[in-house]
Amino acid sequence: MIFPPILHQRKDIHMAQKNVTRDMTQGSPLKLILTFSLPLLGGFLFQQLYSFMDTMVVGGVLGTEALAAVGDTGSLNFLINGFCMGICSGFAIPIAQAFGAKDETEMRRYVMHSVYLCAVISVLMGLLTGFFAPQLLRMLNTPEDILPLSVAYIQPVFFAIPVTVLYNMCGGVMRSLGDSKTPVIAITIAALLNIVLDYTFILAFHMGVEGAAWATVISQLISGLWCLLVIRKRFTILKMQPEDKRIRAPFVRRLLAMGIPFGLQYSITAIGSLTVTYAVNGIGTIAVAAVTAGGKLSMFFCCVFDALASTMATFAGQNVGAKRLDRINQGLKASSIIGCVYCVLAFVAIYFFGKPLVGLFISQDSADRQLVIDMAQQFLIINSALYIPLLFVNIVRFSIQGLGYTMIAMIAGLMELVGRAVVAMLLVPSLGYDAAAYRILRAEPDAASTPDIQYMLAILASRLGDEEQAVTYFLRSVELRESLKFRGNLDPEISRLIRKYGLFREDFE
Repeated sequence: MIFPPILHQRKDIHMAQKNVTRDMTQGSPLKLILTFSLPLLGGFLFQQLYSFMDTMVVGGVLGTEALAAVGDTGSLNFLINGFCMGICSGFAIPIAQAFGAKDETEMRRYVMHSVYLCAVISVLMGLLTGFFAPQLLRMLNTPEDILPLSVAYIQPVFFAIPVTVLYNMCGGVMRSLGDSKTPVIAITIAALLNIVLDYTFILAFHMGVEGAAWATVISQLISGLWCLLVIRKRFTILKMQPEDKRIRAPFVRRLLAMGIPFGLQYSITAIGSLTVTYAVNGIGTIAVAAVTAGGKLSMFFCCVFDALASTMATFAGQNVGAKRLDRINQGLKASSIIGCVYCVLAFVAIYFFGKPLVGLFISQDSADRQLVIDMAQQFLIINSALYIPLLFVNIVRFSIQGLGYTMIAMIAGLMELVGRAVVAMLLVPSLGYDAAAYRILRAEPDAASTPDIQYMLAILASRLGDEEQAVTYFLRSVELRESLKFRGNLDPEISRLIRKYGLFREDFE
């Protein structure tokens, strides 16, 4: 039993709950959106901090290969966990609408049915994805040199999907009732705990990338339990009567009709990200590491869009329940103004401070550090230049979902998927990181005298089809450091040249 039976003494619930819940059908839309979205933004930032800390600690302590392994799971994680989180967000819409309509009985029953459905879906998803994680990663063209590390990281995360759903379900319920602050408290505590556990498991217990995964799981469990405790203690409006716990088919159908399209929309967006991951995987570990570092930083900047979008979903849901459709347009205008100002500031910040921030993810001892940083900065600048379109996609789509038109939002997600797939498969191979990295390294002042740079230039030249130049760079790197000829036999781009041109035959016969 998650929610205890209702007390015999019933008071005016909305008056009793005014310090916990928030009615968004009255008052200034601009003020409501700002005051609601700011705590929500804090929650999203701290939720990103889980992944951020995993990436920073893994990249800084375990190196580029481990960083690439963790980053390579990001899109797949978003696909699976995003589906579950999307369902939770979809389930929250009928709750918000019932709250806006002041129908407390219907609201409680939607909450109870959400608990039932979340439990079943999360357990099934956790078991299926956890057991088949290696096969899923291979389908994404994950490089073989990082596959074992990627599996070690993502399996605990997948098996713990019910833990992730616990927080998102509780947080979604509280936000539907207008409380955006309590989930932030929970996620803040969990984020701080995650930092401690990351260093404990990786440095003290030497658990590697698996330690980072368990740090995230345990921290998410704490945040979910905290939210559950608060609901039991403070939200008397959610205390169930025996009749509220009975399973009713209309409630199940309505929740699934809202939640499944919402979850599919998250998954469709994630599939678009997966096509990018697949394309980037094809151009090597360095590119994967750069996209990982740049992507993690970009996710922080994009939290504002997520906060405004989730705010508009609640705002639209409550107002459509109260039949105040005029206020939804006012809310869209207010969120657009806030978002556009932020987009400009974010681009400026990334342009001037992107490189030092990306450097937090890369080990100081990594031979590829500067290359990864330069490539990640290029990724970030292009990405942030398109923040304004991303803003409108998010706030409009979530407003439509708050109105209850989830199919329209899902179709929009399908169009986004098509766009991502076309760009990834056509442009990444031709305008990918190899050419950019080649140009950057050749421009380095000490390129000719540094064996590591010469060696990397040989790999890049080979990938770009200039074998003659690749051989020249490789021979130069060996002149500067003889041991590189043996390393060359391990890298496919160089080993192919060694065999084709008979290089150092006396050493390998």
